[in-house]
Amino acid sequence: MSATADHALPEDERKALAAALHALGAVQFGTFTLKDGSISPVYCDLRLMIGDPDVLRRAARSYAAVLSGLRFDRIAGIPHAGLPIGTAVSLEIDCPMIFPRRATKEYGTSRNVEGPFKAGETIAVIDDLISSGKSKLEAIEPLEAAGLIVRDIVVLVDRRPVGATDVEDAGYHVHAAFQLADIAHDLAGSGRMNDEELAAIEQYLAG
Repeated sequence: MSATADHALPEDERKALAAALHALGAVQFGTFTLKDGSISPVYCDLRLMIGDPDVLRRAARSYAAVLSGLRFDRIAGIPHAGLPIGTAVSLEIDCPMIFPRRATKEYGTSRNVEGPFKAGETIAVIDDLISSGKSKLEAIEPLEAAGLIVRDIVVLVDRRPVGATDVEDAGYHVHAAFQLADIAHDLAGSGRMNDEELAAIEQYLAG
């Protein structure tokens, strides 16, 4: 199964969000070395949204549109980028949020998952983007260990190459408000990127 791009937002709002992310510097074009050592023609730093309430609010509406087609009891923000985003989404859809800890708490309650929940509840995992599935699988592990059910991961941007199914092969569904190609074409259409930059991104996504 491939990731879905659920464009429930009106097209003009979607394009406006893409333009706002670019203007904020949350989407940049050039030559960048990613965490895994690979070279990318685009860099997405969606953590910058926390500095612009209007952009964060628009993003929360985009997540809400995607989540409207899913069934869940709570959302879980993945530290660190997914925490402020998850909070904004929680307020937008009026749904309680929890989050998995990166390390076991060695004092107090020694919880691996923060926030109230009941074993057996279904959780929709929230993060900023997906480039590889490793961090998502690591975050899901303590949730499932606590007796929670995880089926869906929701991100703003899916920047994986075409055909990548790492997380899906593990049994999860990825839902994205934007595929990276969507943002590139929206920005190219508004004159915010040139043909050479668009071609580089298309080649990168083709693997």
